[in-house]
Amino acid sequence: MHHTHQAHDPRELLRWELAQRKESGYALGDLASAGQHAADGADAAEARRILDALNAAGRDETWAYEEPEDLGAILATLPDPGPVTAIGDAELRDRVMGAWLGRCAGCNLGKPVENGDHWTAQHLRSYLELADAYPLRDYIPVLDPMPEGFELREFWPYTTRGRIAESARDDDIDYTILGLHILEEYGFSFTTADVAAEWLDRLPYTQTFTAERVAYRNLAIGYMPDRAGTIDNPYREWIGAQIRADIFGYVNPGNPRAAAELAYRDATLSHTANGVYGEMWSAALVAAAFTGTARQAVETSLTCVPPGSRLAEAVQFVLDRHTAGDTWNEACTAIWERHGHYSWVHTINNAALVTAGLLWGDGDFTATIGLTVQGGWDTDSNGATAGSVAGIICGAKRLPPHWVEPFHDTARSAIRGFDRSRISDLAERTVRLVTSR
Repeated sequence: MHHTHQAHDPRELLRWELAQRKESGYALGDLASAGQHAADGADAAEARRILDALNAAGRDETWAYEEPEDLGAILATLPDPGPVTAIGDAELRDRVMGAWLGRCAGCNLGKPVENGDHWTAQHLRSYLELADAYPLRDYIPVLDPMPEGFELREFWPYTTRGRIAESARDDDIDYTILGLHILEEYGFSFTTADVAAEWLDRLPYTQTFTAERVAYRNLAIGYMPDRAGTIDNPYREWIGAQIRADIFGYVNPGNPRAAAELAYRDATLSHTANGVYGEMWSAALVAAAFTGTARQAVETSLTCVPPGSRLAEAVQFVLDRHTAGDTWNEACTAIWERHGHYSWVHTINNAALVTAGLLWGDGDFTATIGLTVQGGWDTDSNGATAGSVAGIICGAKRLPPHWVEPFHDTARSAIRGFDRSRISDLAERTVRLVTSR
């Protein structure tokens, strides 16, 4: 994930806060038009005044969703967790290695086209067809000269076909590595305050975006971890927490509820409601992949998301389209029509695309990450999550070599002390956390 949102400009904050309030059922009355006007204008002080006024707005009583925020209240909406499935050591090792490699592959695949405003699903398809690379079965090829109207991200020289020599630095991998470090350092009873301390110590501010950047800034100026994600944070339901989830699934193989509860502690540093559910959902999805098919993992993941939430509705919608026999293309179009009003880095729309990639990819690693990235929006984050899940389902031994050999077992990272980690070492350390419990 990477964006140019200016988290310090009241006009920018106001623009997205208005969208956030509208999406989450607030009755804004006159503030809506005044806010839009201030967000588009030059007067930052006026934007600040309206931002503060929005805090007094209440929910519309006719709003149809139920989106609790406290862990107890969230758990009260969920069914009893099913039995936990045990996994043998050799299988665990193969699946965890598959998870790390799959996450790196999906992330690198999506990285050169990660700009949802430019690379819509249609625009991406046009480019891939010109390059004779549709549907995606390998890393993105570079056309030279680049045809008019297409622009790859600045990372393209080291994330495109034939140019990869290690897994590129990316926050989608950084947070997985940082999560591993937090679990090694504090154990499974780590707190949100521990996560905050490790961000400040090991994560460069410039490599945080949207909600994470706001939370980091709030921590740096002295707010406590339990408030850092709630102040001036219009990005609180965006995808930033969802991309941090996978490690909590890796260390809870076959135990989605436990994975989701760890994810909750991480997510609440920077997110609320669907932003938090996104991380719980993703962690549960990953944990469930150790013991089931892609479809089973998606179905199980819903047992860890409040059923009255917009996220649960979005994932269920994709499951229903799959059951009804839609093609992936039809489902993708329906997802874009239904959720296209969200920012391209929001939790809900991207979770729907990941779900589609997993269901129509049906355990085939190449098809899964290819379809997921072809869906557009947050391509590297979605590719990474889908790659994690499909990597677990396949196991490392069954991953096609063209996805993983280019990494030379090496991952770049901005996390202090972890640059050029050996991917096999990260996987081994992950397994050790599971087997030493």
